[in-house]
Amino acid sequence: MTPASLLESHTRFLFFTGKGGVGKTSLSCAVAIALAEQGRRVLLVSTDPASNLDEMLEARLSDRPTAIAGAANLFAMNIDPDKAAEDYRTRVIAQLGLDADDAEKATVREQLSGACTIEIAAFDEFVGLLAGDAQEFDHIIFDTAPTGHTLRLLSLPRAWTGFLQGNDRGASCLGPHSGLKMQEERFRAALATLADPECTSIILVTRADRGAVREAARTSDELRQLGLGNQSLVVNGVFFANGQGDPVAEGLARDHAAVLANLPPDLASLPRMEVPLRSFDMVGLPALRALFHEETPTTAVTVLPDTIDVPDLAAMVDDLSKAGRGLIMVMGKGGVGKTTVAAAIALGLVKRGHEVHLTTTDPAAHVSLVVNGSLDGLTVDRIDPAAETARYVEKIMGTKGRDLDQADRALMREDLASPCTEEVAVFHAFSRIVAQARSSFVVVDTAPTGCLLYTSPSPRD
Repeated sequence: MTPASLLESHTRFLFFTGKGGVGKTSLSCAVAIALAEQGRRVLLVSTDPASNLDEMLEARLSDRPTAIAGAANLFAMNIDPDKAAEDYRTRVIAQLGLDADDAEKATVREQLSGACTIEIAAFDEFVGLLAGDAQEFDHIIFDTAPTGHTLRLLSLPRAWTGFLQGNDRGASCLGPHSGLKMQEERFRAALATLADPECTSIILVTRADRGAVREAARTSDELRQLGLGNQSLVVNGVFFANGQGDPVAEGLARDHAAVLANLPPDLASLPRMEVPLRSFDMVGLPALRALFHEETPTTAVTVLPDTIDVPDLAAMVDDLSKAGRGLIMVMGKGGVGKTTVAAAIALGLVKRGHEVHLTTTDPAAHVSLVVNGSLDGLTVDRIDPAAETARYVEKIMGTKGRDLDQADRALMREDLASPCTEEVAVFHAFSRIVAQARSSFVVVDTAPTGCLLYTSPSPRD
């Protein structure tokens, strides 16, 4: 596959997904600009709570299509989770009808205050674009959040459909069930559009890195299970050594070539494009236009002196070690190296004689891939949403449901089948692990910043 073949896509929707930091935004912007310059009206949409489309395009964006200066036919927008949630609350409360009093409306608004509401409301905005809310555009390109968060969003319609079947009574954190059932067909239609190869192209983005490739393979499989099979693979930032004599450059080129030669079979079978590592930062229209064009090699490189004087990681671990216990949360944008740093801190503390629990809240859960082995004093695990939800349900059924009759127990179990239960269960698990910091070290490799801030419940939720 070549850049030209990617730009010849006949599908209206292009869906870029991949691990944080692999270059989804750069590639989606470059494709959007190229399609717009072919005379097509293009809307570029970020579904990432930590979107940096504004910086890449050097434009001030909102939750409505904004024309990009210097790129005719190109418009861009960010889905604003908070505003989407407020709009969603307004629509649900409006469904209560004229007979609803202020107390009923206040109750529903309280039910719609959780992080789960923000997730489904943001997905609802995404669904609207798939359902025809932007008919004036020839192409709509989605620059998504890192894969763990994106897969969770894509799985929500199926989860809610199962929960709502035969369940018209009561309410959940998304409002009255009768109102939710009105959305069911809309969500189904959106997934059908994503699954239709005549409508949607799924572009898996990775780097020539073993961890990123493993996640791309897992994502490819999970997307297929959701019925999204029209996939292609873009390997971004492939390094080719220019000349000899630089052992780092030669080693990196060899490593990239080895990764590409040993792609998992499911990925190797996909149409593939390789984008070379570029020497310039991907910010601004000129840089994004140049991404798919060959670079002119430089004849000389000026090496700047190392004038940075900051403590190294070992010194930081020495400082952390002095406390003897505590919670260490490693945060940041997707792809900056949170997992590597979290693992290095954990191993450093163990080597200094401490008991350490290394865990992750990231749905993509890379930490076990980085720490591949065992070490006395180190516990490595992840918060598994499915396992924690099952544990939480059984705990509630065994306590609050213990003295209920069979009919009421069945109703309680039905309510606990709500996808919102997962949010509560994961937070309970997180709280349980954090409590260990009173007597030992707990190192948490968190989800990418935006996903962490929007999906972590607060104690009041």
